[in-house]
Amino acid sequence: TIKMTLMDQGSLNDAVSDLLCLSPRLTRSLSDIVHHKTKGNPLFFSRLMSSLITEGLLQFRLSCRRWVWDEESIQSRKIPDDVAEFFTHAIGMLSPDHLNALCTLSCFGASIEISVIKILEEGLELQLQKSFDEAVSEGFLDKTNRNYKFSHDRIQEAAYSRIDQDERRILHSQYGLILCNHAI
Repeated sequence: TIKMTLMDQGSLNDAVSDLLCLSPRLTRSLSDIVHHKTKGNPLFFSRLMSSLITEGLLQFRLSCRRWVWDEESIQSRKIPDDVAEFFTHAIGMLSPDHLNALCTLSCFGASIEISVIKILEEGLELQLQKSFDEAVSEGFLDKTNRNYKFSHDRIQEAAYSRIDQDERRILHSQYGLILCNHAI
């Protein structure tokens, strides 16, 4: 386990400055807003910066040859107060296929071996690995040689919380049967 501490305003401004390849003097106003919204949480910071780009509030302008942002819109943008709620919202923005894949993985806990994914793909007739690779590029999952794992336990919790209680029972039974049939 890696313990991450909160970033102070100066450290966060340095991170924004490095990320956008701009002088810290130019990024101060953006980093102040981001620090206020994330309280310096590195995970929040990373996801917020990605979502600002996705939503067009932070853009690279060729005419200026630099990153520009809409401070007023970023300032007024509501973000959840807690990490789980933040990831629940972020996961909800995924395509249905990617969301379904993350929910499937969440039923197995924090990680799943690639060999198990192949068995599930065959039994469910789904392309899970393609969606998992997309989730890796989005920062929701990490991939090693042998498995996929959620990049944070709150992401797994957020994905799992999207599944209705009754549906969870059905899915756990279905996945168990698929794995059991494969073992026989």
